[in-house]
Amino acid sequence: MAQPTAQHRMDVLARQLAQAERDGLQLVSTAGQHHACQPEAPIFSIALPEKLTPDGPWTVHRSASSPFQLVSAYPPPADHVRTLHDNLEYAASKYPHMPYLGTRKRDDKGRPGPYTWMTYAQASDVRTALGSGLLQMGISPKAGVGIYSVNCKEWLLFDSALHAYSLVSVPLYDTLGPDAVEFIANHAELAAVGVSAAVLPTLLTCLPRCPSIRLLVVWGSPSPSEPLPEPPAGCNCHIVSLEALEQLGRRHPRAHLPPKPSDTATLCYTSGTTGQPKGAILTHANLVANAAGTSTLLPDTTPGDRHLSYLPLAHIYERINMVLLTYLGAAIGFYSGNVQELLDDVLALKPQIFCSVPRLWNRIYDRVMLTVQGGSPLARSLFDRAYAHKKAALARGDPVGGRWGRLYDKLVFSKIRAKLGGELKYMISGASPISEEVMSFLRICFGATVMEGYGMTEAACTISTTRAEDLTTGHVGAPNPAVEVKLVDLPEMGYTSRDSPYPRGEICVRGPSIFSGYYKDEAQTREVLDEDGWLHTGDVGAWLEGGRLKIIDRKKNIFKLAQGEYIAPEKIENTYTRSPMVLQAFVYGDSFRSQLVAVVVPDPEVLLPWARERAIAGELPELCRNPHVVEAVFRSMQEQAREAQLRGFEQVHSVHLHPEPFSVENGLLTPTFKLKRPQAKARFQDELDAMYSQLPASA
Repeated sequence: MAQPTAQHRMDVLARQLAQAERDGLQLVSTAGQHHACQPEAPIFSIALPEKLTPDGPWTVHRSASSPFQLVSAYPPPADHVRTLHDNLEYAASKYPHMPYLGTRKRDDKGRPGPYTWMTYAQASDVRTALGSGLLQMGISPKAGVGIYSVNCKEWLLFDSALHAYSLVSVPLYDTLGPDAVEFIANHAELAAVGVSAAVLPTLLTCLPRCPSIRLLVVWGSPSPSEPLPEPPAGCNCHIVSLEALEQLGRRHPRAHLPPKPSDTATLCYTSGTTGQPKGAILTHANLVANAAGTSTLLPDTTPGDRHLSYLPLAHIYERINMVLLTYLGAAIGFYSGNVQELLDDVLALKPQIFCSVPRLWNRIYDRVMLTVQGGSPLARSLFDRAYAHKKAALARGDPVGGRWGRLYDKLVFSKIRAKLGGELKYMISGASPISEEVMSFLRICFGATVMEGYGMTEAACTISTTRAEDLTTGHVGAPNPAVEVKLVDLPEMGYTSRDSPYPRGEICVRGPSIFSGYYKDEAQTREVLDEDGWLHTGDVGAWLEGGRLKIIDRKKNIFKLAQGEYIAPEKIENTYTRSPMVLQAFVYGDSFRSQLVAVVVPDPEVLLPWARERAIAGELPELCRNPHVVEAVFRSMQEQAREAQLRGFEQVHSVHLHPEPFSVENGLLTPTFKLKRPQAKARFQDELDAMYSQLPASA
């Protein structure tokens, strides 16, 4: 008898899906085997053969919402949208008078006022004038144009102007120093840069060494009447204000020069934790595909929903948010520029959509719990009872918790929700892992749909996302409908597709949102893109029940201890930072030793009151040198290790307390708050050596 073809298998699977739907059942996928089951175990991704061969293994997972065709465009009537230019044209024609870009103006005393808005039609008009001005100034289509600024209305208008005239957008983090700016400007051969007045001095210092830059467009000057500086001597570069460029474009209007879907939309330079940044080449088709796939996962959005933009627009996470939210007709309010005032911006905007990173969610969790602990015994008891009830309801798949849950929402959680405006529909976490405890906390206390995404620049952002209807934790959901995912064996690390109960391996991704390579870097492109188009992420994952993906390791960041154990430091750091006393942790292991050590930044909001209660004198730097304090922090970390069931070799044996938080400014964090390990190792080498010198070599 002839063997069934892979296409026949897919046809059979399609019939199974249709029959299951008719029967009111769902399918579960485990290691490629499919069977009908009850709804409490739904399927989120489906395994298919990688190649159409009779005996091909079922190893490639796709979203259950689109298993036989990867999403590359929005559904009708927006299926003609194939570029970022199309994206704004569509939104401006559909929502011309809806609020689009919102800002807060400061009064004479520097206090921010209410949000004021520019409509979609107004934004469309301004971007045309700006793009016309760029062409009039001699900037040709296909040229690279930098954007060096904090998030603001001008950032997005300038970026939109580039896409309307087939220019390539090259964003730079506003936290970058002269060396990195100079490298990117020359590597991308930038012809012009849109720059905020705040970072213009940094750009001017490296401008003499950036000969390709012929134009600087400046916005955000504190005093509009203040003249712009002259370019440094010897620079063949003009400096104009954004307002002057807009006026020039209005006097010399040009027809749009729409890009093709295959044209490069942006060179997105990775923030990177090591070495020079790499410029990921992302086409218009890449970005639209990723946004289109993600749009299918947010069914409860409505035009006019407000989003607070504070994550850096130079990062792909917030960049793709802009593409998606523009398509949805959302109102994008920009933060005031000071992260310390972020919650004030939240209260002023009252967002329905809040995309952030675990660092902020963790801080919100810590502050709420500290407030609860500082309340009266009656208030603590009520909170604990309400929290336990809602948590048990979540475990049953019920986010409301019945009549008692609604009562607790009104009596207890409404006050917490008001801290973030009280109108949230979606809370989305990305850029790094979020703990299961904090994920549950957000669902319980804020009543919004809480989702976690996993992605990377090279995939145009999202690779997988938890689904709104899935209330479980400890995973990053199913593949974005725009990509397919497979796990490749890593036998040297002990991970294979045959592992039981869950297949494990390196996460590889393919689809219309995957980048075409690194700009001017074929060698590193070949390291991550194979000949079949699979992007090798360097992350290690496992397929859980229902086709959910769990990140379990990192191929690049792991290291081996002297006895041969592999260590994934991020997992251990995430465990230790759940201690109330720990704000940040850097876990380090020496391959010639069998123990781990850690540099720990204590949380001053916890440590300082703790010390006062025990009559331990001193400010934070002095407390960090106090052996009694070090011992107390170490004990709190050990307790977290026991709760998380860290294995012996995963636990740190010595800690050094450091009073200054790791930050972007001191060079220890990327702009998305990922630890720069080589830099941290260099910064704390003496402390690491001192800790190891005090440990027995055989410990």
